[in-house]
Amino acid sequence: MLSYDLHQHLWPEALIEGLRARRELPRLKGSLLELPSGDSEIDLAAHTLEARLALLDRDEIDVAVVSLPPTLELDEELVEAYHEGIAEVVDASGGRLRALASGSFREGFAGSCVPAWDLAGLVALEPLLGELERHGSLLFVHPGPAAVPADGPEWWPAVVDYTTQMQAAYAAWIALYADRWPDLRVVFAILAGGAPFQLERLASRGVDTRGVVRPNVFLDTASYGERALELSLATYGVAQLVYGSDAPVIDSEPTLRSIRGFGQAVADVVCRENPARLLQ
Repeated sequence: MLSYDLHQHLWPEALIEGLRARRELPRLKGSLLELPSGDSEIDLAAHTLEARLALLDRDEIDVAVVSLPPTLELDEELVEAYHEGIAEVVDASGGRLRALASGSFREGFAGSCVPAWDLAGLVALEPLLGELERHGSLLFVHPGPAAVPADGPEWWPAVVDYTTQMQAAYAAWIALYADRWPDLRVVFAILAGGAPFQLERLASRGVDTRGVVRPNVFLDTASYGERALELSLATYGVAQLVYGSDAPVIDSEPTLRSIRGFGQAVADVVCRENPARLLQ
């Protein structure tokens, strides 16, 4: 059975060239990505197919599922450049890469990646959810853009805003979506912002948390280590966790080492069996 990383990002050359050609934001100047939410240096070499396959080989992972992060704040033209370019990269990967579409259903893609705040709009999202469910495709919920606050540290958006968005998205799923879409396979990035830590608080507000854990809803492990994963395993069981790294944004090795530290049986379920169920 193949092993999977469900949370990676890869910029195809068509997207990079599209960003370089722009005068207005978002744009790419050399290796500096300029977004409305702020600027950051990008290691473009990490986005080549050769570098990505080398990373998978280093991590002993067979297949990566790549997506366009909603944090990039791209317009329709750039999103289309991503779709066209990533399809070519996937075709050239020899089965080592699969891609998610950005905010839409597309034939040949494994599913769709949407920003966390989209889950607040049930009516707007409903057509996409129906399309994904009909085709057996997955929904990947990922943080959206966030800016560094005035005089705040650079880590603030990733640690505070992204987790806040994901907790809100997961709560919206529980409140608005779970009963309506019991068969749609859903993955929440970064442990849904710490969803396992909130079940007791939900219970304190009268929520029957026995119905919260659904067999079609998974949490990816990106950025987390032994302590968070141990609590997640105790809360959800091994069947609802999938390995995701968020490479190349962060190093995949610490989280993968932590997962494998729970033993081969746990690693096989998180890296192989659960992703296989999602992508069947």
